[in-house]
Amino acid sequence: MKFTSTVWLLTGFLLLNRVAAAQEYRRQETNLSTFIQNLFPVQTEGIDYQSVSENLYQLYANPLDLNTATRDELSATYLLTERQLNSLFNYRTTFGNFLSIYELQAVPDFDLPTIRRLLPFVTVDSQNRTLSVRNPTDHYLILRVERVLEQQKGFTAGEPDKNSNPARRYDGSRQQWYVRYRYSRPRDFSFGLTLEQDPGEPLRWKPGSYQYGIDYISFHAQIQNRGRWRNVLLGDYQLQIGQGLVLASGFSLGKGTETVAGVRRPSLGGRPYSSLSEYGFLRGLTATYSVSKNWDMTLLASRNRRDGNVVIDTENQEDKISSLQTSGLHRTAAELADRASLLEQNLGLHLLYHTGQRLQLGATVLHTVFDKTLQKRDLPYNRYEFTGKQNTVMGLHGNYVWQNVNFFGEAARSSSGGIGAVGGAVASLTKRLDAAFLGRYYARNFHSFYANAFGENTRNSNERGIYTGLRYVIYRKLTLGTFVDYYRFPWWKYLVDKPSQGYDYLLQATYSPTKKWSVYGIYHEEHKEKNLPTALSKIKETVKTVRKNYALNAEYNPSRVWSFRTRIQWGGFRYTGFSSSRGVAIVQDATADFGRLSLSGRLAWFSTADYDSRQYVYERDVLSAFSIPAYANKGIRNYLLIQYNLNKHLDVWLRWSRTDFRKQETVGSDLDEIAKPHKSEVKVQVRWRF
Repeated sequence: MKFTSTVWLLTGFLLLNRVAAAQEYRRQETNLSTFIQNLFPVQTEGIDYQSVSENLYQLYANPLDLNTATRDELSATYLLTERQLNSLFNYRTTFGNFLSIYELQAVPDFDLPTIRRLLPFVTVDSQNRTLSVRNPTDHYLILRVERVLEQQKGFTAGEPDKNSNPARRYDGSRQQWYVRYRYSRPRDFSFGLTLEQDPGEPLRWKPGSYQYGIDYISFHAQIQNRGRWRNVLLGDYQLQIGQGLVLASGFSLGKGTETVAGVRRPSLGGRPYSSLSEYGFLRGLTATYSVSKNWDMTLLASRNRRDGNVVIDTENQEDKISSLQTSGLHRTAAELADRASLLEQNLGLHLLYHTGQRLQLGATVLHTVFDKTLQKRDLPYNRYEFTGKQNTVMGLHGNYVWQNVNFFGEAARSSSGGIGAVGGAVASLTKRLDAAFLGRYYARNFHSFYANAFGENTRNSNERGIYTGLRYVIYRKLTLGTFVDYYRFPWWKYLVDKPSQGYDYLLQATYSPTKKWSVYGIYHEEHKEKNLPTALSKIKETVKTVRKNYALNAEYNPSRVWSFRTRIQWGGFRYTGFSSSRGVAIVQDATADFGRLSLSGRLAWFSTADYDSRQYVYERDVLSAFSIPAYANKGIRNYLLIQYNLNKHLDVWLRWSRTDFRKQETVGSDLDEIAKPHKSEVKVQVRWRF
């Protein structure tokens, strides 16, 4: 570091110490909906937005201490470049612990926009307070109820079928109930309980059928940093290890407007699971023990029942599972028959070698046992799918930080002999230019049930690809981003009856001329191969398809009270040789924040030729909830969200939404069908902070 830079840093440091002594940063509520919408300005299928939303909420509720946070933990915010991460840790090494969050202004390469985005997710424990279970920073109870106002077919009496069998219907009430309790302090402890009852699910006490009143019950108890025990977690949990080829939580951005930072997966270890997605988590015990200064060992044991479609193999006189169910819905007799029909047990081990913030090397093994044979239907695209009762996945991973370049990679092998591998680099090439490169190879017979590494498929199997992403800051008010991703699928896929390939690319520009104005534009184009639907051709044929998405978004914040967002997005989908299906959505949002009272609303008009050209638009919702409906066909959608803080303990939310469709007489299908051209939903939530 040059002498002049050192003088300026020391001067800033002393000034900031005076500021820190005079005042303490008061952390305020943040609008996570806006944050998520900026992360995913063009929404697509294949990303678990519910898990992303849940993990961001937990990160906000349990902010990272800048004095103890690791590089991977800060990377998981997806807000900092490799250069900024290096600057932060060099600053911490040179000057010691942060005394105030305001001190971030003295860290080289940190600008005010970055600091503002980071503030909701970090804190500073300047007094090095002794952590205690009796001193939580996050202690609350949330109660929520929601309901579709119109009558759905599944909740009507119905008529018996032609064989005089009772009409198929939902067995439970029309309300959805949700309860969450959390008592926690970051890097110390966490206790949580989540209960949910979906609309139509009956309240039943049948322990023999694994039904205990409420349909979905999730619990966790966690303690951290007790001597050599870094983390002990009992109940429901996930693990984020390496690049996610063996064990991965649901928190990953995939491909989006974060064209660089979203590529690499940080290693975060065991994390409590409290999402409403009723699959993809482990249930049991995991513990991480510090064997020495540079070695950590993690053990896991899990025993959980999963939903699966049971079929009887008359030839071998045994029950088999033809598919795993992930909807989490248990409303009808058929859905209840699939509930908890498969017992899954897991044992795992992870060894990690690390040297400070620069080098990580790890080895992972996960052994899974089912009590029934998994065997999918005998169809060509299922030829290389997993079959059997046991699977073992072993993997090696590592990452190394050299100057402003972070190299990372992971390779794994499953019992079938299938190999999975992913690797690349994320780099800050200059102060203005960041780049990412990633290659992946997932064999068609690679089977890893808890994998979530970077890829185009929903599962890490039957895929090869190369991804390149760039982010360039022309100057502090104007930023450009782009990515190009090429991929091949060596074997058939569902609705693709041959080996196929494709590519997609994205272009983005963000312009923020003042604190009050921000504008961005997005263009995303995707080329894939798919089977022609029978509605277009009686001949079974696989052809190329093209999907294009455009979005223009403008935000205006004239005062601390008012903020406005105007959005236009349009696009189309086309099978080669056929005309395009086009769609458009125009959205106007407005928010008024009067302190204790906050109001926000939307008026949206949409028109699409059919479901192929549907438009996904993120919506603001009550705290810890998530909404991203597909705008399809023709109509108007609007909602109103009210939040009121009665006192320092009690917050209340009320949300009403309605979609009116034109030129159609019903909404939905099957038992969810509404015999009217509109659908309305009401949601009420209260939070008590102890």
